Amino acid sequence: MAEAKQNHPYHMVEPSPWPLITSLSAFVWVVGIVLWAREVTLTVDELTLPAGLITLCSGTAMLFASAFGWWRDVVKESLSSVHTNEVRKGFHYGMVLFILSEVSFFAAFFWGYFYSGLFPTEAIGGTWPPQGMETFEPGDLPFLNTIILLLSGTTITWAHELLLKNDTKGAVRLSWITVALGFLFTAMQALEYAHSPFGIGDNVYASIFFIATGFHGLHVIIGTLFILVNTFRLKSGHFSAKDHFGFEAAAWYWHFVDVVWLFLFVSVYWWGSSH
Repeated sequence: MAEAKQNHPYHMVEPSPWPLITSLSAFVWVVGIVLWAREVTLTVDELTLPAGLITLCSGTAMLFASAFGWWRDVVKESLSSVHTNEVRKGFHYGMVLFILSEVSFFAAFFWGYFYSGLFPTEAIGGTWPPQGMETFEPGDLPFLNTIILLLSGTTITWAHELLLKNDTKGAVRLSWITVALGFLFTAMQALEYAHSPFGIGDNVYASIFFIATGFHGLHVIIGTLFILVNTFRLKSGHFSAKDHFGFEAAAWYWHFVDVVWLFLFVSVYWWGSSH
């Protein structure tokens, strides 16, 4: 029997184990965070082990492994002939919808923050930040991190412009600079957390601060890895001036991360410390 001929421009995705494996990995990771926050321990032969930290590290390793496998398969797929113009158009729509979903995700944090800040209850002293709260000075590390992210947004945009002009070497150099700035931002945020004058469970301000900035930091790490992978692909000749959606999607995601940080800096660091 002759093979059925595909008479449409769409890509019928082959069955993949990665969505299921990634979901299980994320579940283990979240359980690890909960156990770690509750300081759950496990005793084996009179040896006390941090069950939460072990579970969290296991979930993280599983996530990295599944991300590597999934990304590898997507790269192989992109180098084949299945990505027609219609498929690429779908990628653009999908990335826009994904970023909009992320906007909704962070909107929930900002809603909680402004609701608590504009209508402080008696439980927190009727003021915002709560009474006795020592906040970060916005002109110190937060301002430095703002400069770092704005510079990284400039370099990734410049790299994209060079790619459109077929200057691959220049685009690779600027992509490496963007990756370095992304890791620098993460290091600075870790330093900020290490010197934080408050903990996540102290009050509503502290909880929203760590959740909002922490999830943003996670997005910075994901975006940095996103650009890192595409830098290697760019160096390997996977992109051209006319066909480089993977690189373009990474740039879109990074600009989204930049914009979210600007809102965090103005509202959480600057407005939150001026009351």
